[in-house]
Amino acid sequence: MPDPKKMFGDASKAAGSAFSVFSGIKEEISGIVKGRVDEVLSTLHLVRREEFEIITEIASRTRSAQEKLEEQVEKLEERLAALEGKQK
Repeated sequence: MPDPKKMFGDASKAAGSAFSVFSGIKEEISGIVKGRVDEVLSTLHLVRREEFEIITEIASRTRSAQEKLEEQVEKLEERLAALEGKQK
């Protein structure tokens, strides 16, 4: 009968090897799935979350700048109206 310590050692090595193989398979499947998801997303013309957040930030800054410019135009129009009123 084989030595029990050797049997457990061999079983442990086999389990470790199996774990390595399954870990590699998991990584391979994960890469394949990610690639397919990227393909599908590109055909659907969807944007990634990061791109959406960047565009949202740009739109927010643009809106803020537009509001400031509108205030400046309003003040300039008031000054122009006051100057035209003095000239009459």
